[in-house]
Amino acid sequence: MPVRPRRAAVALAATASIALLASACTGSVDNGASDDPNAKTTITFWHGWSAPAEVKAIQDNVARFEKAHPNIKVKVVGNINDDKLSQALRAGGSNGPDVAASFTTSNVGKFCHSGALADLKPFLEKDNVDLDKTFSKVLQDYTQFEGKRCSLPLLSDAYGLYYNKDAFRAAGLDPDAPPKTWSQFREVAKKLTKPKGDSYEQLGFMPNYLGYETVPSHYMSQWDHRYFDENGKSLLARDPGFAEMLTYQKSLVDSLGGFAKLDRYRTTFGDEWGAKHPFHTGQVAMQLDGEWRLNFIEDAKVDFEVGVAPLPVADDEVAEYGKGYLSGTIIGLAPQSRKQNAAWQLIKYMTMDTDAVVEFANAIGNVPSTLEALKSPKLKADEHFKVFLDIAQHPESSTSDGAVNGSTYQDTFQDFAQKYEKGQVKDLKKGLEETAAQIDRDIAQAK
Repeated sequence: MPVRPRRAAVALAATASIALLASACTGSVDNGASDDPNAKTTITFWHGWSAPAEVKAIQDNVARFEKAHPNIKVKVVGNINDDKLSQALRAGGSNGPDVAASFTTSNVGKFCHSGALADLKPFLEKDNVDLDKTFSKVLQDYTQFEGKRCSLPLLSDAYGLYYNKDAFRAAGLDPDAPPKTWSQFREVAKKLTKPKGDSYEQLGFMPNYLGYETVPSHYMSQWDHRYFDENGKSLLARDPGFAEMLTYQKSLVDSLGGFAKLDRYRTTFGDEWGAKHPFHTGQVAMQLDGEWRLNFIEDAKVDFEVGVAPLPVADDEVAEYGKGYLSGTIIGLAPQSRKQNAAWQLIKYMTMDTDAVVEFANAIGNVPSTLEALKSPKLKADEHFKVFLDIAQHPESSTSDGAVNGSTYQDTFQDFAQKYEKGQVKDLKKGLEETAAQIDRDIAQAK
């Protein structure tokens, strides 16, 4: 499972200069990809996984690749975040990677626009890859930007609702009937909440935007919405979904005790990636999270029955129940690499070889990224994991839009949302208009 933050996304520390970007290798067959893929060579692969089980899963995957491609050896370097990756790709030279993986899908726009990762179109065309038969539309969307495909999906994530069935029973709720709409959810969360002075014995749900995974982008997946119009301008103030989500979330905060009380309780939580996660300990009875939480729950040996379901949807969108927020790991080719044909073989193997994708997904508890892998009989999927497989394949599931400045627009939206939930914003419409204007200015400057 991916032991790393899955919040809105971490922006890159810096971007390449215009001069450097202009000279960056595009990854085309005629621009640096002249190496013989059949010759003996060694390529370097950087990734962000760091937990022992994850590192072993990567090593096992690479070992299978090397067995299938005995002429190519892979030097694997782990625990690489986007800051380190960005710096290496900007610097160029022989000390950086040939192949790079990132957890931050919202930075794909920046990677593609800047040339930090090479265009994969020539390689896909050379191998006659039909992307529509290989990946779902959402995964195709978050691995490209404005028509330039600089990455491919390397496993994916789906977000849903975890809930404590024992707590449901104790509150007189049906443990096999989780809430499907947000209005139902608010009532269930209130019934599951046990106040204790200025704190809680048990909280039905932690709604605050600083809570684990309860960021605006994850909420927004459950309302029909678009971040940008056809001209690339922010729709925050014009698409009603944003105001509806913010208004609902604020009502949820207020109904569960108010921001200040909830935030004090939040500071008592254990680490998101440890055994003392508040859902594991029973401090919260419901939790928004990704499929990887299943492995954490098993490792923590929780003493209650766990239920899993899709997140609720807006009350007028009940027909779309089952959808959710999708994200994942992406993998790409370094433009400065002089071993791009060999590097492409590794990328192709890790992203499109069905057995490789399934074995990797089984090993770290992520959702497979290819359509064939999702149907593989070798995929380990119990009743809980199948919920996330269904979310991943739901036609209305979505992800955040790409932008030339990566996750900056999401960070700007989240900053505003946090002020609104605290009660610091009195005029929501005006606040959204000002936030949208700021997003437009930031994007214009990045271009």
